[in-house]
Amino acid sequence: MKRGKALGILVLAASVILCGCGKAKGESKDTSGKEKKIKVVTSFYPMYDFATKVAGDKAEVVNLVPAGTEPHDWEPTTSDLKELEEADVFVYNGAGMEEWAEDVLESLENKKLVVVEASKGVELLKGEAHHHEEEGEHSGKEEDSTESETREEEEEHYDPHVWLNPLYAGMEMEQIKEGLIRADSANKSSYEENCSKYKEKLEQLDQTYKEALTNVSRRDLVTAHEAFGYLCQAYGLNQVGIEGLSPDSEPDLERMHEIVTFAKENHVTTIFFEELVSPKVAKTIAEELGAKTAVLNPVEGLTQEQMDAGEDYFSIMKTNLEELKKALQ
Repeated sequence: MKRGKALGILVLAASVILCGCGKAKGESKDTSGKEKKIKVVTSFYPMYDFATKVAGDKAEVVNLVPAGTEPHDWEPTTSDLKELEEADVFVYNGAGMEEWAEDVLESLENKKLVVVEASKGVELLKGEAHHHEEEGEHSGKEEDSTESETREEEEEHYDPHVWLNPLYAGMEMEQIKEGLIRADSANKSSYEENCSKYKEKLEQLDQTYKEALTNVSRRDLVTAHEAFGYLCQAYGLNQVGIEGLSPDSEPDLERMHEIVTFAKENHVTTIFFEELVSPKVAKTIAEELGAKTAVLNPVEGLTQEQMDAGEDYFSIMKTNLEELKKALQ
């Protein structure tokens, strides 16, 4: 994590502690005498959706990253830390997706919190960061090349987008189920039943993808950022991302040229972009190629309109499949 982020989190943690926001645990009923639901806090949308499905009506699930917000560079606020101090379970993806998680968890006074790293057990893909214009380049600052190379060697990046393989999404649901049971063993059978039901749906989704993508005429995707590695691995596709694992900056001219050359050589007819990230670069490349643009959603976050319309992981993944079929036919 960058030093600025870590410092900011420590300041927020101190504010929470000074406010005395800790909440007593162990009560099974609220003041009205009703059975008290456990409180589950999730890091961003896929974790929220999976936790909601597994928990059913046995838990209150709160998501930290707001609807319509791109989660890669999101940072928690004081109110978010308060949510975690009052939670029974915290679900996060891991694999480097939530850079803030480790420092936040270390700062909490809530020692009874059950922490679920949903991607645990998944064989992670190594990721590679593309060169792009950094803030230091714009400001004229220079960095010693040896120091830069050493830092890059030390930082091992993994692709965190495991949920885009439906079977891995099922593994994440399993981890969430186990965490809920640790926090609330009285409702074990309910969590197991819900998890089993949705894992079956995920297996059906996986089969639908396999059948639809087995005989497509093209297998190359140009995407806004490299979010689809696990999906491509599962269904024999090849992803070329305009940006690396995080869509936090624009590519340099060299990278743009590489993308255009690749797309021409491989007859790519569609450039994919995302709803929560500016489509400017994708549209520029598409114009250069005379190609179409379309949305391929990494399911990192839904807009409020999508949430209100009842969209979820399954509906977005089915829409993604339709877009892939059109682009690869």
